[in-house]
Amino acid sequence: MRYLPLIWATLWRRPPRTLFTMLSIAVAFLLYALLTAVNAAFNTGIEVAGADRLVTTGRYSLTQVLPAGHIQKIQSLPGVALVAGQSWFGGYYQKESNFFPQFPTQIEPYLAMYPEIVLPEDQKQAMLRTRTGAIIAKTLADRYGFSIGDRIPIIAGIWPLADGSNNWEFDLVGIFDTKNPKDRSIYEMMLFHHEYFDEARQFGKGTVGWMVVKTRDPAQNETVIQQIDALFANSPHETRTQTEKAFNQAFIKQMGDIGLIMSSIIGAVFFTLLFLTGNTMMQSVRERIPELAVLKTLGYSDGGVLALVLAESLALCLLAALSGLALAAVLLPGIAAKLPGFSGLALTPGAFAGAVAIAVLLALVVGLIPALRAMRLQIVDALAAR
Repeated sequence: MRYLPLIWATLWRRPPRTLFTMLSIAVAFLLYALLTAVNAAFNTGIEVAGADRLVTTGRYSLTQVLPAGHIQKIQSLPGVALVAGQSWFGGYYQKESNFFPQFPTQIEPYLAMYPEIVLPEDQKQAMLRTRTGAIIAKTLADRYGFSIGDRIPIIAGIWPLADGSNNWEFDLVGIFDTKNPKDRSIYEMMLFHHEYFDEARQFGKGTVGWMVVKTRDPAQNETVIQQIDALFANSPHETRTQTEKAFNQAFIKQMGDIGLIMSSIIGAVFFTLLFLTGNTMMQSVRERIPELAVLKTLGYSDGGVLALVLAESLALCLLAALSGLALAAVLLPGIAAKLPGFSGLALTPGAFAGAVAIAVLLALVVGLIPALRAMRLQIVDALAAR
């Protein structure tokens, strides 16, 4: 602790240089924290996928609609417990920036196969009784100020009403939550009756976008998958069935390898940062050669001088990194509030520990060469400016 004033003084020997270097490091770690949080949010859907749930889509594309009659045929297969058809509605509330997912589905079987969704029984019964009813995630209700009894207007992006209007209206009869608060971002959506949707829309009647299938035993998944796809083989509407986890992974990959993209960005940033911070440390030690010689004259050992330079490098990197991480922790909740499906966006303990480890490694890498130079310094040569 007695060396802290000395380390602090040398760190701020050139305030502008130190300040701009720390700012660069802080921005790099801010970017690291934000991208890590986004990547974790993308992968949450994969982690919470049900082991006993399958997803059946068109064989060639998710945009290939399927006849709603497939639902009953799949339901009749041995090993199948429940089936619910779904479609992507693609609407928004009041203005396009107020977008959140909406899905028409068969409410009763859908809720039965997703026990992680918590909806009070009275609200569930109200939903089953109300043709134009809708239920919405608590996070969305809080964000937009919705309450039970409200009539929610949704402007359709894909499905106009039979009269050509895009203005759909739904009666909010339920607000659901999740058993695990960490899963809230996965279920940030509005659900309403497929029957109402199918009757009221202008085109596409009698079809669904995909079907969620609950199996009686996860061990039978592969058998059920083969049975479903064989049932519609060589028909005009062939299917592709996979586990919910595999479906979620494939859906994310359609947007590209998110993990690789983010790792590449972070890697490029830190590679550049390595040279910037290394240059700062080299200049700092070069300017202090006479001072370091004096320290050795006063009795500081070679190892002590080495430790002082490394401590300066560590202080520079850690303080800046922690500043960037603190800023990310402040910004992430606000970002999450503006992005549907990202309500769980946060700096996790694992990401924080990883960032600290990177900061320490960065400090050692950029500080080692100037520290070794300071350690090997000859007092006579240094004082003679040789």
